[in-house]
Amino acid sequence: MTAAPPQRPRMTFAATVLDAPDARELAGFYRALLGWETVDDEPGWARLKPPGGGAGLSFQTEPHYSPPVWPSEAGAQQMMLHLDFGVTELEAATAHAVACGATVAAKQPQDGVRVLFDPAGHPFCLFLPGH
Repeated sequence: MTAAPPQRPRMTFAATVLDAPDARELAGFYRALLGWETVDDEPGWARLKPPGGGAGLSFQTEPHYSPPVWPSEAGAQQMMLHLDFGVTELEAATAHAVACGATVAAKQPQDGVRVLFDPAGHPFCLFLPGH
């Protein structure tokens, strides 16, 4: 007789955690960019939640943080993930992100998408839905 596999416990996706040299500083950037609420603000840790609930973003101070290189280069810190934000007006959203402290990447992959870097160097994309 074969034992039944264990039942999968209930799990809920809560947040994506980004490492940074200063968690609070990076949380401040995303708070300004997205208008989300800070729900945790401790030394070395901060967490934002979107209005109406759902998965948020968390930030953790990592003293040995190295920003990823994008586009990738052999032997350099590789991007492990990036955040995508759908927008209705690409140029206005890009200008807003830059005003919050983002920088626009020199290489852009396609029309309808803008690759930017947050103040800690994480790449993120703004895109028009359908692109």
